[in-house]
Amino acid sequence: MSCLETFPSGGIAVVIGSRSAIGRAMVAALAQSERFDAVLSFGRDTAPVLDVTCEDNWKNVAAQITAAGKPLRLVLVTTGLLRGPLGGPERTWGDIDPMAMAGAFAVNAIGPALALKHLLPLLPKEGKSMFAALSARVGSIADNRLGGWFSYRASKAALNQILHTAAIELARSRRAAVCVALHPGTVDTPLSAPFARHGLDLHTPYAAAAHLVAVMDRLRVADSGGFFDWRGAPIPW
Repeated sequence: MSCLETFPSGGIAVVIGSRSAIGRAMVAALAQSERFDAVLSFGRDTAPVLDVTCEDNWKNVAAQITAAGKPLRLVLVTTGLLRGPLGGPERTWGDIDPMAMAGAFAVNAIGPALALKHLLPLLPKEGKSMFAALSARVGSIADNRLGGWFSYRASKAALNQILHTAAIELARSRRAAVCVALHPGTVDTPLSAPFARHGLDLHTPYAAAAHLVAVMDRLRVADSGGFFDWRGAPIPW
């Protein structure tokens, strides 16, 4: 990331995941940065309501963004599922439950894929724009040294592949657009609290949001299709 390619002034930023701690922090950080004319957020508690696994909901979100009448410059998907109603994450293969695994894939991979389907066409054809989704270092196959967490690891690896594939197609119609996976680090949220270990570099949601805004500012077209941590360092697939 040696060359800075800035977002054009104005336009809209959209944060998916309005109820998550990091989603709320991202909305605040983007608004404070004054990079965009408006920062919109969508989730289960917004109007229109957004269940990321429901395609009709995505159609309603896309319609509202279009109605705003300004260029869509940034989409950030912050939703994720580590532990669902059926439990998880798995410590061993004996803990694998097909319904729990399907739930993880629905939220962590299929939801962002639907976001791509309905929101990438709204990105402007000129000037920097970006679609980013929060992945996780544990989704890296090359970096997996501990095992376990089958559903979460696999669904995040699937998300990474979805984003990488979309970046290839996006480059054909929007040459200044960037599509990436981002690892926010270990964030002090209810999602990570049961699994946070002593000695980890734990970030508050607002610190994580500030780091991610800085990384997104520095990302350029050559980085599209990549996977980056909160410092902007590449993560191996």
